[in-house]
Amino acid sequence: MNASPDIADIFEKAKELDRLRKEQEEVLLEINKIHKKLQSNPEVVEKPGDNSLSRLKMLYMHAKELSESEVSISNQLLAQLEALFPSGPPGQPRRRIGTAEGNEQKKKRMKTDSDVTRLSPNLRNQLEFFSSLKGEQVAARVNQDDPDKDEWFIVKVTNFEKDTKMFEVLDEEPGDDEEGGGQRHAAPLKYKLPWSHIIPFPKRNEPASTPDFPPGRQVLAVYPGTTALYKATVLQPRKKKTDDYMLEFDDDEEEDGSLPSRSVPFHRVVALPDGHRQ
Repeated sequence: MNASPDIADIFEKAKELDRLRKEQEEVLLEINKIHKKLQSNPEVVEKPGDNSLSRLKMLYMHAKELSESEVSISNQLLAQLEALFPSGPPGQPRRRIGTAEGNEQKKKRMKTDSDVTRLSPNLRNQLEFFSSLKGEQVAARVNQDDPDKDEWFIVKVTNFEKDTKMFEVLDEEPGDDEEGGGQRHAAPLKYKLPWSHIIPFPKRNEPASTPDFPPGRQVLAVYPGTTALYKATVLQPRKKKTDDYMLEFDDDEEEDGSLPSRSVPFHRVVALPDGHRQ
């Protein structure tokens, strides 16, 4: 006897659910491989041509899409099973409990919970780390709408949304980096940025855990006297982890055409992000 169309469809959805879960496991294995690679050799992201971070971002996005698909199919299966096997005594019509608004909120909670709980432990730790940046100063790329600009500034993190992986940040001193020196004392500017536009600064009180950039390495650093970050080159090795970097900033020419060396605290120097245009 052939299965009814409803039963056949349930079987197909169950197969799709199994396929999604297997694909999620494969994606999470890839994420873990890149995490281990970055943990054992963090300098690899600074090498020309390395795409570890962009690959990791794509895997995160794919894991989220798979999780959302799993939730959608699970909800469809549940609805079909409820239609075939109604709850309550035989002959008694089922009552749909809850308002449409309440059901929608429940779906959103299910989706959010699935995003976080089905991710790998390393990714959950990453989300927790992002959440811990609240109240901290970070480097942020704020020119999202202009692909020709790649400007980075010091901002303060005010919130991190785990479900959207978006940062809310505050530029507390806008306008102080314009030509001519003096501050404009403009009102603080608020931005909402993806995690890929945020670079945490090294901890000032944890110098031993900060990266050590060798001479000749190009970095992104806060220009002295400003809250803006520019591309620079490390000039000489540091004797101690707490020593300042001696840097040569691009386009920082003196009248004679020479590039002066400038001292920048180690906790205001970060790795140069991929595709930096400045």
